[in-house]
Amino acid sequence: MSQYRVLIDANDEKGLVYKISSVFYQNNLNILSNNEFVDKENNKFFMRSVVDGDIVMDKLYQSLCDVLPQNANVEVIAPKNKNIVIMATKEMHALGDILIRHEAGELEANILCVISNYNDLESLVSKFNVPFICISHDGLNREEHEDKILECLTQFEEIDHIVLAKYMRILTSKFVEVYENRIINIHHSFLPAFIGANPYKQAYERGVKIIGATSHFVNNDLDEGPIIAQEVIHVDHAYGWRDMQRLGKDVEKIVLSKALKLALEDRIFVYANKTVIFQG
Repeated sequence: MSQYRVLIDANDEKGLVYKISSVFYQNNLNILSNNEFVDKENNKFFMRSVVDGDIVMDKLYQSLCDVLPQNANVEVIAPKNKNIVIMATKEMHALGDILIRHEAGELEANILCVISNYNDLESLVSKFNVPFICISHDGLNREEHEDKILECLTQFEEIDHIVLAKYMRILTSKFVEVYENRIINIHHSFLPAFIGANPYKQAYERGVKIIGATSHFVNNDLDEGPIIAQEVIHVDHAYGWRDMQRLGKDVEKIVLSKALKLALEDRIFVYANKTVIFQG
């Protein structure tokens, strides 16, 4: 007896919950949790169920497809840790938070390796017995550097997600297409108002009252992919820009780990450059 996750999105029509529940019943499955949502504007139905029982995955998949509208998307996901690769540059706060949560057993993940274009983070990563791979960008253009990374990634049979833990290089469309809707990024939420090397100083000089972070899937529009998680904290005139920067890093690492956890638990549907997320 095992718990399986069933993810369904389809054109909405009457009776879908009944039909799906009937399939579960006919396959002698117990529904442990169920979430559903209808996007009425686009007539789209989304459902995430956790079921328990002896499952023949192909049979359950086909039984669900038989009762759902044409072009429905159905996934039956067996319980297992997902494989992730983390990419970083020099900043350690986001990477360190993921490594600690992984060590504590909070993430349903196997960290295959950490890839960086500098050696600065090797000593941190080694403390967690995770492979560290430095692929320098020196003397290479973006495409050449990414080709080296892609070649490195071919050593792994299956990669479910790539996490950009403050990886400070813009990915090309070629790289993004290989891992569509599987690359998770984090950035401060001052964009597009404050860009460049020191956005927190710019924000301080402008007198901002909130600091935030956004985690999203990466697509070919820079920092405009489907949003997974966001968070803000309030600041006032007493905070210097270094205080804001420190608080900003705290928000970034929390939001990135939250987004990763949602992805690992199969709680995210991507649709029309947005996300439908079932929290619990």
